[in-house]
Order: sequence, then structure tokens, then C-alpha cells
Amino acid sequence: MSARSAVASATSRTAERVTARPRGVELGLLIASGVVLAVALVALQLSLGNDLTWDVAIIVGGYILVFGLAHLVLCLKAPNADQIMLPVAAMLNAIGLVMIYRLDLAMDMSLSNSQMMWTVIAVACFGAVMWFMKSHTTLQNYAYLLGLGALVLSALPIVWPTSMNADAKVWITLGPISIQPGEFAKIMLLIFFAALLVNKRTLFSVAGKRFLGLQFPRLRDLGPILLVWGLAILIMAAQNDFGPALLLFATILGMLYMATGRSSWLVIGLGLAVVGVYIVFQISSKIQDRFTNFLDPIGNYDGTGYQLSQALFGMSFGGLTGTGLGEGYPQNVPVAWSDFILSSIGEELGFVGLAAVLILFAILISRGFLTALRATDSFGKLVAAGLSLTLAVQIFVVTGGISRLLPMTGLTTPFMSHGGSSLLANYILLAILLKISHDMNTPKTGGGDTAPGNAGAPGTGDAPSTSLSNPVSTGNSTGTGTEKEAHR
Repeated sequence: MSARSAVASATSRTAERVTARPRGVELGLLIASGVVLAVALVALQLSLGNDLTWDVAIIVGGYILVFGLAHLVLCLKAPNADQIMLPVAAMLNAIGLVMIYRLDLAMDMSLSNSQMMWTVIAVACFGAVMWFMKSHTTLQNYAYLLGLGALVLSALPIVWPTSMNADAKVWITLGPISIQPGEFAKIMLLIFFAALLVNKRTLFSVAGKRFLGLQFPRLRDLGPILLVWGLAILIMAAQNDFGPALLLFATILGMLYMATGRSSWLVIGLGLAVVGVYIVFQISSKIQDRFTNFLDPIGNYDGTGYQLSQALFGMSFGGLTGTGLGEGYPQNVPVAWSDFILSSIGEELGFVGLAAVLILFAILISRGFLTALRATDSFGKLVAAGLSLTLAVQIFVVTGGISRLLPMTGLTTPFMSHGGSSLLANYILLAILLKISHDMNTPKTGGGDTAPGNAGAPGTGDAPSTSLSNPVSTGNSTGTGTEKEAHR
């Protein structure tokens, strides 16, 4: 047997062994999250002196069934994907279900049933993405269509009639349900900009003027970031809401920095953000109210500061270890099941419980960034990094809002807050991350070293790398000052 055929045979056997690897860690963690959900719901009922009802069995049974099927789909379609991310997301979902069920008991509502229904639909979408998307690189072929679709979805709430009585135009109504198209537009735009940064990396890396030790880009290369900035301003002004626009701009700016490694982009982005916030602040009374509440919520307790004031009272009442499930008053916070679900957790589970939730998010985000670092192609790196970064920015902004570190933005807590749009979008986001993770861990049996479906893609590498940014050399035909000096 020749050396080449021996290597090919060994590679094939390795691929078979890796593909057949059981996902025992994931299964064990999913079982543990189901046990936590069941124990928490039973403890909640007992603490309130209620008899156990079929509602508890329906929630726990539905949870076990849906995540059991999700685990089965991963075993069949992505056996080499990360085994930590899905259980962490399931655990966050379970904690959200417990808190929403607790608010149901206090306010005589049935939000937990609809949340469980949306969880089933969201995990079904997760399974569909894992089943039908052969490789994450196929998304690159539709990047421009996704970008165009994202612009359409972002503009829909401005012109689409809705029955929602909300001051922010972020909803559309389709029959009996209401949807936030911006949740899906966010993912589509991130995929589009990841493809743009891969294909046009040289454009963003060409050196311009040096100022205060930073190498700034040329003025004519600022077009894309100015386009995103202008889009964010239009979204904020038209929708009367700055949360989604802030999340989008911060994520795109972070992706641009990770693609080029240049701090000057962060300086430019920060300056544009300050200008944009000032412009929108001057024309939006809602944003003015939120900034006023951020400065002094107690001073506006009888008005727009009531929600934040009650959240702060509840978290201070909870203290270090919390009041215990069912022993607090989270129902005093308006819309506690959505924007302020973290404050409800802080009240009844205390600082310890809230810190545990934030640690779970930190684990999920870090696994996403680890996937980005290990991805074998630039597009996969930027998509995984962008999706992980948008989760990180969203959690930071939401936590800052409920703790008065930042003004409120109206963003929801991923996987936990009540609402179908958020759940659907975040489980699709998770599916893309896991597909990238599977692709990077799957051995290539064709003798090549490139990522699947990525041969000849611009800006991609042939070997795994632990670097997100690989700035292109500035020594090119553009005639920069550095090049001329080097030539002399």
C-alpha cells in the first residue's frame, strides 16, 4: 500500500470514529436542566401553598420532549458540534419559564403556556436549520439577498399596521400574532456584513493618515461604516426606539475591528455613535424620558420612572441570596416577564442567582467566540464572532438597563424573556453557531485542507487559526505614505 493511500485510509477511519462520537455530555447536561426545571416548578408551587397541577407536568414534559428531539437532530446532522451551547441555552430557557410561570401565578395569567408553545416552535426552527443547511458556507452565496431582505424587514414596522399599543414601531401584526421583524433582520445583516468584510477586507485595511499613534482609514473607505451609521439613525428615528439600532451598530463595529485589527475603527465608531445619539435625543421625547429616568428614576416615580424604580426596589429587597421563589413581589414591576425578567430573578434568587444567569450567558458567548477562533474559514470566523458579539452586547445593555448602569433600551433577554420573535431568532442564531462548530470539527476526507464548500472563497485560510483578524498588508499600489517611504 502506498503512503498516500495509507494516509487516506487513516483519514477516512478517523472521520468515521469522530462522526460516530456520542454526544453524552450534551445529553447529561440537558437531563440536568430538565431536573432543575421540574424541581424549581414544584418548589414554587409548594412555597405558595398550592397543589401540584397538570400545568407543571405539561411544561416539564414539553421541555423534555422538545430538547430531546433537538439533541437527536444534532446527533444525526451535527454530531461534531459543540456539546455545551445547546444545554446552556436550554437552561436559560428553563429559568425563564420558571419565572414567567411564577408571574402567572401572581397575576392570574397564562403566559407560560404561550412561552412553552413558542419554545416548541423555536426549537423546531432550530432543528430545521440544522437539518437542511448542509454547511454554513452556503450562507455566503445568499449574503446580498439576506442583506436586502434585512432592510425590508427593518422597514416593515414603520409602514405595517399593527394592533400593538406600543410607543415603539417595532411590531407587525399577522392575524392573531405579532412579530418583531428586527430580531430576524439583525441576524441577516450580520451574515451580509460578514460576507462583505471577507470579500472586501483589503478595502478596510488600506492605511490612511496616522493621528495620535493610530492608523486611520482613507476617507473614501468610510462608506460602509457611514452607511450602517445612517441606517441606524433612520431606524432609531422612524421606529422611535434606539435599542435595536444600538445593538446592530455596536455589533457591526466590533466585526469590523475583528476583521481588520485596527483600533481606529473603534474610535471612528464611538464618535459616530455619540453624534447619532445626540441627534436622536433631540427629536425623540421617548429617548429623553429614558435618559431622565436613568439619571433619577425615583424623581420620576409617579411617571415614567415607576418601572425602573420598582425593579431597583425589588433587587435591593432580594439582597445577596434573594427572597426565594414565590416570596417576592416581582409582579409590581410592569412588564416584568419581558424587559425586566432579570430584575425578577435578582429579587427572588438574589445577587447569587442573577450572577449564575450571567455566568451561563458568559459560557454561551465564550463557546461562540471559541467556535469563531477555531473556524477554518474567514466567513465562518466572522459570522460566529458577530453572532456571539451581538449576544454579549445585548446582555450587557439589558443588565445595564435594569441596574441603572445604562439607560433602558427595550431589548429583551435572549432565551428568557417572554415573546416568540426573540425565541425564534435566538434559536436560529444558536443553530448557525452549532453548524459552524460542526463544520470546523469535521475532518475533511477529500485530501484537501480547506473548509467544506469554501474552496476559492476570497479571504479564507487553508488551516485552522486562532486569530480573527488577519490584516491585509498595506503595501499596495494605492501609494500610501508608508509605501513610498519604504520604497525610498
